[in-house]
Amino acid sequence: MMNNLLVLPMVLPLIVGIVLIFLRPFIVTQRVISLLTMVVTFGISLYLLIEAQLSGIVTLDFGDWAAPFGITFVGDSFSLLLVTTAYLIASISLLYVFSSIGEEKERMFVYPLILLLLAGVACSFLTGDLFNLYVGFEVMLLASYALIVLGGEKGQLRESIKYVLVNVFSSFIFLIGIAYLYGVLGTLNFAHLSVRIAEVGQTPILTTIGIIFLLVFSLKAGLLLYFWLPGSYGAPPMAIAALFGALLTKVGIYALFRFFTLLFYHEPQITHTLLAVMAILTMIGGSIGAVAYNDLRKIISYNVVIAVGFILSGLAIFNSAAIEGAIFYLVHDMIVKALLFILVGLTIYLSGTARLEQMSGMIRNYPLLGWLFFITMISLAGIPPLSGFIGKVYVAQGAIEGGAFVLLAFTLISSIFVLYSLLRIFRNVFWGETIISKDNMIPLKKRVLLPGVLLAVATLALGLGVEGIAGIVTDAAETLMNPDIYIDAVLNQGGV
Repeated sequence: MMNNLLVLPMVLPLIVGIVLIFLRPFIVTQRVISLLTMVVTFGISLYLLIEAQLSGIVTLDFGDWAAPFGITFVGDSFSLLLVTTAYLIASISLLYVFSSIGEEKERMFVYPLILLLLAGVACSFLTGDLFNLYVGFEVMLLASYALIVLGGEKGQLRESIKYVLVNVFSSFIFLIGIAYLYGVLGTLNFAHLSVRIAEVGQTPILTTIGIIFLLVFSLKAGLLLYFWLPGSYGAPPMAIAALFGALLTKVGIYALFRFFTLLFYHEPQITHTLLAVMAILTMIGGSIGAVAYNDLRKIISYNVVIAVGFILSGLAIFNSAAIEGAIFYLVHDMIVKALLFILVGLTIYLSGTARLEQMSGMIRNYPLLGWLFFITMISLAGIPPLSGFIGKVYVAQGAIEGGAFVLLAFTLISSIFVLYSLLRIFRNVFWGETIISKDNMIPLKKRVLLPGVLLAVATLALGLGVEGIAGIVTDAAETLMNPDIYIDAVLNQGGV
């Protein structure tokens, strides 16, 4: 079904971001406009998601050039669910930006850059062709390059060099993969590529190209090749790191799901076995990092790595239950990682340190902050009724059905490491005797905690109201497991 509104999640923040560049001195105006843009775009995305449930996959052919000849946007349940979640998180995270980042940084074009980042994220989720996926990635990355050095501190500049080099290298390999795939198949439209690969069979050259894209998106998602991630996500202000932790790796994860369910699914014994090995190694490395460090930023960054491995375990298992579980957990992780970064950011601000051994008893001074962290901890550990539980159950069910018992073991063990790493923070930081006297206690206004409360409510609502999105997730998994549904929706007007 055609719907012209499908372009708005990308175009609206892009246009508003450009306008805000010229409103640099007017901080309050920038805040109001950027928040309104995020909320309106969230509303549009939610409308499109509901429309996709009622009428089927939503498409848009730019300039009336039918697919596969023109630029096409495609909104199925999977992509629209992620777009909607991204704008919900961005709307709430902006409230934390308002109260924490400071006017000096706000004048460094932070709001135009955040809007540009979201435009790139939305383009990556909605595009129906490979080249515009590359464009969406680059728009998102250009904004993140500027945001990671916001403030210009020495540590930020050091980590930004690593971050930029890794992403420039992966983008170069991305272009090589695009060139090879176009040279072999003569098209870049996802649906048309799927048809062509099915027609000729996934030959060794196509499997090799698939592995090239696996390398590209693994670098961007932090799958196995995550060496750049912990330092990079700990470098920017925590308000920006919350957006990074919630969104950036998820775009790479989305690309891996799209590629290895729609295009390169004919030789799973090669591609999906490789994915399984990489997911296991990622969970192992992330678990070791999460318990090895005493720096709060590093601990939560390695928890991002663990989640990447866990989510992509569902793709590696490659059956309906595991895919559904991975989608449930992906949405959960976007919400709860933003919450985790926000709460840790507040903890570092209030204590004046990021070192675990230098904090104690903060729950006595800031009880709401402490209990919000406790909710976050049990949600990430997958304890019911919070949102992490249902995804883990479905992935485990898929692993049992598919006989993937090694993957099942590592997903369960990684959950224990997540719980242990966050329990260390809760025990050391919030429990015990307080080290902050009443005279030295920094006041914590309720509005500063509001984003954390809203995200905690979201994870609880997602857990208790799982039936509310169960139909969407089931539909998303069905579309991923049955490429013909996607192909028919995109190409039925093009006559290909």
